[in-house]
Amino acid sequence: MSLRGTREVRDNCQLFRLTGLLDAFSEPTFRKILSGKIEEGPKHIILDLSQIDFVDSSGLGALVQLAKQAQNAEGTLQIVTNARVTQTVKLVRLEKFLALQSTVDAALENIKSS
Repeated sequence: MSLRGTREVRDNCQLFRLTGLLDAFSEPTFRKILSGKIEEGPKHIILDLSQIDFVDSSGLGALVQLAKQAQNAEGTLQIVTNARVTQTVKLVRLEKFLALQSTVDAALENIKSS
């Protein structure tokens, strides 16, 4: 199964809910689509990865690049995770940089307070 998702704009942010695998196979399309959406706006992005089954190093690289792109656009990237995604991110010590959140509501609150 590859990567699938939906996009919703609300509360001055874009919410992407993704399922499947964020790996070397899906990463180029994922990065291209999200880069374009960051440019379009709104500039605050929430990635709901709570239904993601697997993230590999290319997926992590894409998340880092998107976080930098959002910062350069004066926005933020919030990532809602599950235990598997959190473990992968912590393994490479990116949990602070990638602004991991436990729920979409927590991510929305974090955007409102920024």
